[in-house]
Amino acid sequence: MTDISPAALRGAVDLSTLRNRPSAPAAGTPAPAAGVLDVVVDATDETFGQILEVSRTVPVVVDLWAEWCGPCKQLSPIIEKVTRELGGKVLLAKVDVDANPQLAQSFRAQSIPMVVALIAGQPVPMFTGAVPEQQVREVFAQLLQLAAQNGVTGSLDVGEAPATEEGAEEPPLPPLHAEAFAAIELGDYAAAIVAYEKALAENPRDEDAIAGLGQVRLLDRVQKLDLQEARAAAAAGPLDVRAQFDVADLDLAGGHVDDAFGRLLDLFAQLPSDQRTPVRERLIELFGLIGAADPRVVSARNRLSSLLF
Repeated sequence: MTDISPAALRGAVDLSTLRNRPSAPAAGTPAPAAGVLDVVVDATDETFGQILEVSRTVPVVVDLWAEWCGPCKQLSPIIEKVTRELGGKVLLAKVDVDANPQLAQSFRAQSIPMVVALIAGQPVPMFTGAVPEQQVREVFAQLLQLAAQNGVTGSLDVGEAPATEEGAEEPPLPPLHAEAFAAIELGDYAAAIVAYEKALAENPRDEDAIAGLGQVRLLDRVQKLDLQEARAAAAAGPLDVRAQFDVADLDLAGGHVDDAFGRLLDLFAQLPSDQRTPVRERLIELFGLIGAADPRVVSARNRLSSLLF
């Protein structure tokens, strides 16, 4: 079980510039003494001062994420699910680090997903990287205990969410996709891979299955790695494909996209032509995780094309 303590982030997070910031309340952003429409809100550089005030009533969980971050897409739904089950005992503030650079800088988010709690304005570490649902639940339980020890025992008066149009509910996941998500929540990435592979066998053009398979393969690979050992092996073997793959995976999972692409492109450039295929295939797989329209993918793909021709 993860041991969470405010001391672990002492000096590592600077929220001073975000305190007492005058701003108009954003839609869905809670005021300290009022009810809220939802226990999950989007936080911005401009509205975060209000979030800090809410942390004096209930613990606030801050989820720092980005659209291009594959592990974020695995962890964020789990955090949201657990938050909602607590019925107002916790507020979840979601921060898009690309759209809110000041918040990302204040939390010193060197890699994402990064999840930090706030208790009475003080930061408490929770997660860095994707973790299974059981671990999320254990850490949330610790968070509530720590909050109670610090006198933060309130509850948000959650109002009714706006009614949705009839028939507007999201359709249920296809069975194999649901099977994959259930396996991911249990931390059983091997089973999730099998489910996504079955989905692709049934429909090779299933884009959600393609993206899901790439993300879960990455999670499965990085959970077995030790960062220091991987970097030492890569430094010792600059042309060791497996060692370079490991560090690129860790970089990508941590949000260092350009570093991951640069490492593999440098490796591709140095290898003999008959040894390049696995590196090209891994690059293409990682491009798919980030998205073809992402400027970092466009730049890396252009460099790969120049190296090929």
